[in-house]
Amino acid sequence: MSGLLPILVAQTGLAEADVLRIVVNAPRRYKTYPISKRNGDGVRMISQPAVELKALQRVLVDEVISKLPVHSSAMAYRPGISIRANAARHAHSGAIFKYDFKDFFPSITGADWRAYCEKNNVLTDNFDLWLSTNVLFQQKVKGGRLTLAIGAPSSPSLSNALMFEFDSRIATEVENDYVTYTRYADDLTFSAERTGYLNRVDRVLRRTVREMAHPSLEINDKKTVRATKKYKRYVTGLVLTNDGKVSIGQNRKRSLRAELHHYVTGRLSPYEQARLAGKLAFVFDVEPELFYRIQAKYGAETISQLRAVRASRPQVVDPDFDTEF
Repeated sequence: MSGLLPILVAQTGLAEADVLRIVVNAPRRYKTYPISKRNGDGVRMISQPAVELKALQRVLVDEVISKLPVHSSAMAYRPGISIRANAARHAHSGAIFKYDFKDFFPSITGADWRAYCEKNNVLTDNFDLWLSTNVLFQQKVKGGRLTLAIGAPSSPSLSNALMFEFDSRIATEVENDYVTYTRYADDLTFSAERTGYLNRVDRVLRRTVREMAHPSLEINDKKTVRATKKYKRYVTGLVLTNDGKVSIGQNRKRSLRAELHHYVTGRLSPYEQARLAGKLAFVFDVEPELFYRIQAKYGAETISQLRAVRASRPQVVDPDFDTEF
């Protein structure tokens, strides 16, 4: 007997027949559109689920996915954990190695979810497994495989759950070499006090990727980075300073100073003011010392005015801008 269907009915207020009607063709209830990548390198396809499907996905997140284990090395999509927290894990290290997965979300499939459920005794009822798979995964082409959609509210937390075994294997292996490992979505960072401690990282990572069938991932070698304290070390867009701190970086600081000057001289539109206020909130989280220096220079009243602008126009602030000014 299904345990999920009554929950979906109760939580959404939809009739059982309506829930089933949505579930049957849920993998194709998406609107797909391109957005430019922030680095200017092409576009990313976003798949926005229909309103009624999004409601079902959120129920599954609350009732099922949020209860699944997530490894402590997984830093993205977790309440109270920011990109600063991810970078800070590596702040006191020396050399860092960074890797990236190709097409991370689309590489995670409905088959991976079914294999996970079978292995971990999650949703043991076949109907519930079918229902959840249809609700959580997208089918871009009729007859094609089901994949995680970039744009579905359930995809981030589900990806963390399905990467639990991967994160566990990697973290366990590298910690024997005094290496710190974190994963922020598809960005993997390894760091250690000495470069020599990282000698096995590449071999361990590639072997684990090769051996794991669920999910089946591919490393994007074009984005592999190795850096020491002789060079700028970036982790999720933030700079690791040689004195063990996390910084927004000099380029952002120059941009911020220019925008603040434009604000006090009345040259920013309300939209630009709201963006600036969002950046200051980001600075407060990442580099509070800098925030207080700015506040001392421009005055608490000026900062309060900016915050008021942001509060009145929250929709103009990109929720992902914190990785890049």
